[in-house]
Amino acid sequence: MHRSNDEQDQRSITAAGPPRTTPAPTTPASAGATPSDAALSEAAPSDAALARAAPSDAALSEAAPSEAAPGKAAPGEGADFLGLDPGTAPGGRVTDWLTDRIRAAIGDGRLPVGARLPAGRTLAADLHVSRGVVTGAYQRLADEGHLVGRGRAGTVVVGVPAPARSEPAAPAPTPAGSLFAAVPGPDVFDRLRAAPARIDLTPGVPDLTAFPRAAWLRAERAVLADLASDRLGYGDPRGMPALRAAIVDWLARYRGIRADPADLVVVAGTAQSLTLLGRILAGGGAGRIAVEDPGSLGTRQHLAAAGLATEPVPVDAEGLVVDRLAATGAPAVLVTPAHQFPTGVVLSGARRRALAAWAAGGGLVIEDDYDSEHRYDRAPAPALHAMAPDRVIYLGSGSKTLAPALRIGWILVPPAYRSAVIEAKRYADLGNATLPQLVLARLMADGGLERQLRTLRARHRRRRDAMIAVIAARLPAATVGGAAAGLHLTVTLPLDRPDTEVAAAALDAGVKVHPLSWHRQTPGEPGFVLGYAARTAGEIDAGVALLAAALAAR
Repeated sequence: MHRSNDEQDQRSITAAGPPRTTPAPTTPASAGATPSDAALSEAAPSDAALARAAPSDAALSEAAPSEAAPGKAAPGEGADFLGLDPGTAPGGRVTDWLTDRIRAAIGDGRLPVGARLPAGRTLAADLHVSRGVVTGAYQRLADEGHLVGRGRAGTVVVGVPAPARSEPAAPAPTPAGSLFAAVPGPDVFDRLRAAPARIDLTPGVPDLTAFPRAAWLRAERAVLADLASDRLGYGDPRGMPALRAAIVDWLARYRGIRADPADLVVVAGTAQSLTLLGRILAGGGAGRIAVEDPGSLGTRQHLAAAGLATEPVPVDAEGLVVDRLAATGAPAVLVTPAHQFPTGVVLSGARRRALAAWAAGGGLVIEDDYDSEHRYDRAPAPALHAMAPDRVIYLGSGSKTLAPALRIGWILVPPAYRSAVIEAKRYADLGNATLPQLVLARLMADGGLERQLRTLRARHRRRRDAMIAVIAARLPAATVGGAAAGLHLTVTLPLDRPDTEVAAAALDAGVKVHPLSWHRQTPGEPGFVLGYAARTAGEIDAGVALLAAALAAR
């Protein structure tokens, strides 16, 4: 007797599990049009096959441990896939219901184009329905152009249903003028990154095309080959011992710092270091911290978000003016002594000694060793931590040597602050991801990171030289600072309007830059902070040309 699919649906769902069915003969689907036999586990069954597969009323009665309405699944039956529960099918029309649910998931994006659907046999077993129900639903969606069978690749989504009504218009792009407001908002860097532009000359990013993919992949494979399964559980919130030991060795070799791995905490970049330390200081009643002026806007934002007021201390040709620290009343100061951001000056020997003396009197120094690895025309500047290890908290990061996306940094803390930092890190995220730590430790140990640094230095030097030459040609009135090291140049020049206004015009023209005033708390000479490390010589020339055009336009 012929039964419709819906009649079959009503007889397919039992509380005892899927009924045994006789496999139906299949016929190949036309290529590219409908799900293949392999993808769907079976072709759409014929009427005769459906009739043979359908259990009798008596069989259903014997199989069910309790009476249930036709088309309703017993409690607990259903599939993880899309949270499907055949018990919710209206009136037992399970094929219609399943088709509608999958179609809706394709339409709202839960099943995007390219998504693979479960095999028909698997989904039928999960739902406790016959395979014919799933096959019928898949076949209907294939006929509508939403699914296609791709052999062993399975049944995949290839088309999205047309929306019932028109989509809302995309929001208009943020005007550059509002992005470069006089007082930058907390999301200003996110907005600038998202803003479209031909050339990005914002600072702080190395040449990401130079990321050592092959070396990283080899190290990762070696780590996974040696990794015991129990190491995949929660790790030490301080970081993996192998990485902490490797970082301590690196600091001894390249920064002249002697340290105990027990005093080092691995964090998710310098940004997290600032957040953790800011919360510790604010929680201890500090209330304020001294910072360099000009100094990083991003740094100030992180410290302010942690509850600290940032007190500006001037920077001159010798770095932080230490004599002005006492007037701030701040118990702590954050400095970038190796390559001050954004000016690029190095803290002089006299100022270093003065800062160490200030710390010895009870002050706390937070040393952000910004861009210390990227030097071209000068000897390495010693780390402050080596002068006063009990009063200096040292911050480092792999973001400028490898990539910001890795989110790996470190804090070297004096013993007096060790417990507080470890506790803050534990409650922040229980520790960094284990695998990237172990891969970086291997790269540090086998010389891979040192080779990467040499590659970057050579490439960044060429790009720095290219930017200096282009600025000399296109912005002859400009003064360039910070060229001896780092990943950016600071350009100052006489302007007849705010540098934020010029930066907005430059973005409209197609180039992203930082206005120098973003990084000032008190008024000062206008200018721009221009990153060169992530751009080719041709891109640098094009970007500076666009900036010059914005300067010339009114």
